[in-house]
Amino acid sequence: MTAALAVEVLRLRTVRYPWLFLLAAELLVVAGVSGLALTADDLAGALPKAFAHVGLVAICSLVLGILSVAGEFRHRTITDTFLSFPHRTTPLLGKLAVTTLAGAVIGLVAAATAVAAAVVWWQVQDAAWDWTSDATLTLVGGVAWVMAFAAIGVALGAVVRNVMAAIAVGLGWIAVVEGVLGELVGSDAARWLPFAAGEALGRTGTIADPLSQGVAALVLAAYAGGLCLVAAFVTLGRDVT
Repeated sequence: MTAALAVEVLRLRTVRYPWLFLLAAELLVVAGVSGLALTADDLAGALPKAFAHVGLVAICSLVLGILSVAGEFRHRTITDTFLSFPHRTTPLLGKLAVTTLAGAVIGLVAAATAVAAAVVWWQVQDAAWDWTSDATLTLVGGVAWVMAFAAIGVALGAVVRNVMAAIAVGLGWIAVVEGVLGELVGSDAARWLPFAAGEALGRTGTIADPLSQGVAALVLAAYAGGLCLVAAFVTLGRDVT
């Protein structure tokens, strides 16, 4: 397992796309905080709303997770990866662990960026800096959301091995499917869906009756764990070539 972890760390450090996702995440956070600062009538008490943009970079970590597995199928390096270890689950677990930690890094850097951007805008607007427990919980929840979606992305990339198809499934679920399901099953059931649980965890404030932050964390962990079990079963049961 140590070798699998080392290989994944080396791969993430030496390929381009993780750094591009990191940059995209910071741009998204800066744009969100800036948009709030420019449009809000009063920034007093608005820190949690500004920090809620941290969780939205979970989309970046989701695609990062997909590429960590499906990208190897695309470039046909996955055969060498699996042949380097006695069991296929070893490199898969290595990818899961390292990519989830990479999601944590993306989330933490995004949180720092959100704080820095808020400091600048609050000073520019001469607004009172009121850091509350809600602001802290929003940052922590946002980072956790980013980590959970990184793990979900790894599982999705293992199940749907085509890169474009996996990304389409992931983003399509967020943009279309979950909204349609929400209309069909109603708001009480829809809040248990993955992206809605992520929004509750990141405290985005876009859901009328969200899950509590603790319950949302458990729901996302259950989705990630369940999908990873499916990914392991699928990976062990089919040919990789």
